[in-house]
This record gives sequence, structure tokens and C-alpha cells, in this order.
Amino acid sequence: MTFNEFNFKELLQKAIDEAGFNEPSPIQEQAIPIILEGKDIVGQAHTGTGKTAAFGLPILNKLKGKSGVEAVVIVPTRELAMQVSDELYRFGRLLGINTATVYGGQAYARQIKLIENASIIIATPGRLLSHLRFCDADLSGVDCLVLDEADRMLDIGFYDDIIEIISHLPKQRQTL
Repeated sequence: MTFNEFNFKELLQKAIDEAGFNEPSPIQEQAIPIILEGKDIVGQAHTGTGKTAAFGLPILNKLKGKSGVEAVVIVPTRELAMQVSDELYRFGRLLGINTATVYGGQAYARQIKLIENASIIIATPGRLLSHLRFCDADLSGVDCLVLDEADRMLDIGFYDDIIEIISHLPKQRQTL
């Protein structure tokens, strides 16, 4: 199987080709078709197997480009937030997709500006909650929620934060 078989948007496929991706990893091969169908999914794979691309590529493909945030990726750490953001930028740049990377220790006002122009927010739970509580982020148009490393977030104690974030999202959405 090759990435061409997923029938991604032309510019997304071009970014995949430019990144040198030819054949999907097992997690990508199994997850991408399910995500493209709009179904919820739980996936598990070792570090370095392409999990970010497994959820990121179909999300980028499905974005409508409408005004406002269409997808939220919640991660347990700022390091993972930056890593996921870099990966989504690499594949979404040709599509003109804006992302906002939101985590503590970064200028709050700058994050507000990024959120205002973003189609995808990649965030740690605490900082995203701060933006939601101060009404700096409107998640009413979100079509897809990703809980990246959900097991780790629960181990760290983010359960209540995640539940509160979910309360700000539409009930009809895809969850990965």
C-alpha cells in the first residue's frame, strides 16, 4: 500500500511526497481509513511509528477551511505540543492551514492571536482551559478532538481538565 491510495487532497499528497513518505506504517494503514470515514478510534503504537501522521493527515484532508477552529489536539506536555505542531505544519503548509500551539510558559496574548486565526489548536490541558475560561477560544465549530497520549494525561491527573474541555465542544464530533 502507498499513501496515494488514501486519495488525499492534491496539495496534501504533495507535502507527503516532499516529506519522503511512501508507504504507511501499520498504525497509519489501519487508522487513516477509519478516520477518513468519520468514525471514532482508539489507537496504540510505539513511539516513532507515525501516530501523529496517522491522525494528522486525515484531519488535514478533512478540514473545510471554514472560519474558526475545526480540530483540537490535546497533549500532555509542551514538548509534545511543539512536536505535533511541527508535524501538522509540515503536512498542512501547502494547504494554508493555520495552527495554534498553546501551552504554559508562553506569552498569553500571542496565543490569543494564534487561536483567532487557527483551524487546528494543539494544546496542553491547563493552558487550553485558561483560554476557554477567559473566553479566548471558541470551540463550537470543532469537528474533531484528538487526545494524544490519553493514557499519560490520565496518569498525570488531567481527567477533570479533559472533561471540562470536552464540555466546550459540540456533542457531534469525531474523537480520536
